[in-house]
Amino acid sequence: MPITANDPSRKSWLDIATDSDFPIQNIPFGVFLTKENIVTVGTRIGDFAIDLGALQQLNYFEGIDLTDDVFMQDTLNDFISDGKKTWRLVRNRIADIFDETNPILRDNKKHRDVVIFRMKDIEMQLPVFIGDYTDFYSSKEHATNVGKMFRDPENALLPNWLHIPVGYHGRSSTIVPSGIPVHRPMGQTLPNGETQPVFGASKLVDFELETAFITTDANIMGENIPVNEAEEYIFGMVLLNDWSARDIQKWEYVPLGPFLAKNFASSISPWIVTMDALEPFRTASPKQEPAPFPYLQQEGDHAFDINLEVGITPEKGEETIVCQSNLKYLYWTMSQQLAHHTINGCRINSGDMMGSGTISGPTEDSFGSMLELTWGGKNPIQMKDGSERKFINDGDTVTMRGFCKNDAVRIGFGEVSSKLLPPIPTK
Repeated sequence: MPITANDPSRKSWLDIATDSDFPIQNIPFGVFLTKENIVTVGTRIGDFAIDLGALQQLNYFEGIDLTDDVFMQDTLNDFISDGKKTWRLVRNRIADIFDETNPILRDNKKHRDVVIFRMKDIEMQLPVFIGDYTDFYSSKEHATNVGKMFRDPENALLPNWLHIPVGYHGRSSTIVPSGIPVHRPMGQTLPNGETQPVFGASKLVDFELETAFITTDANIMGENIPVNEAEEYIFGMVLLNDWSARDIQKWEYVPLGPFLAKNFASSISPWIVTMDALEPFRTASPKQEPAPFPYLQQEGDHAFDINLEVGITPEKGEETIVCQSNLKYLYWTMSQQLAHHTINGCRINSGDMMGSGTISGPTEDSFGSMLELTWGGKNPIQMKDGSERKFINDGDTVTMRGFCKNDAVRIGFGEVSSKLLPPIPTK
């Protein structure tokens, strides 16, 4: 089935800025709250939020096999469970409805009044109920940098890293949408030069520049997903700030890996950009040496050229861009991650989220964390207001943005932006 929504020549009767992340060729999916406190599934075109529940009630999706309430829920999970054919049919239909040549909704003010909202008049929600969250560690540059800092610089990568997409299971209960503030976590740390740990607030709170993909129901327990089929089960992507407490992490990660240093907060952008929308931005991924096992081998382009940046804004100051990177640098692709995740028969459900791991590029300004950008705090970053940052200060707002662009169209994710607040005192 063709992806007619991606037609680069298509224009909308809605007024859309030329540099918008959300042209009619994007059509992401999300969940929002209206002024009337109604929660609905929606999409976004320009600075307009579209109520898909209202569109369905008005029969704009006639002929597409949808349950009556699929867009009248507080998550996208049921819609995602409907599968790729339905996602594509709905996206194509939305593109047709808002095409400048289609007068049906354009010329019906009564319908427009209940379907279309200004973004400033709605409140975005978490788009899916995330049952399970896995975070990978798939940037060779990031893993190398961390290995140089904490282990042997001559053998920065652990022996397994070039053979498997390393990952760990995170905590879904503290994944929040953009705009929700995050508190500095409490925990145990081992100060430099000391032999006994201390308890208190983390002093080394960091961001991690990541993306994440959202899955549909993919398999039954015991069944694996072949790498060449994996993309059929990926609904779309979001930006992810996987907050980290580096001092807590250093003390706890041996022998079982990240725990309290990671599970206190993860922030995501609220609009899920579909893989169909990202199709024009496929690109080659880095050459893999040694060649992975056959179950991870794939041909063709399975990486995506997504420009990424991170800015830090002090409580009383202007933003400083501290990092510019790109998803295409990742060594392991999303399809390889999903294939490896299920090779042992692990079940994957609708709404599960898989983080990319920190996305670092080959240059110092493309490193995806403060840990790398300041090299463990040894090289502070100069902010526009004259202050310095080794890690994130209370009151700082961390904002991540991402977009793809070619000669014909720009497809973006918007942003994920969260403020770091002081710790909540322990009881």
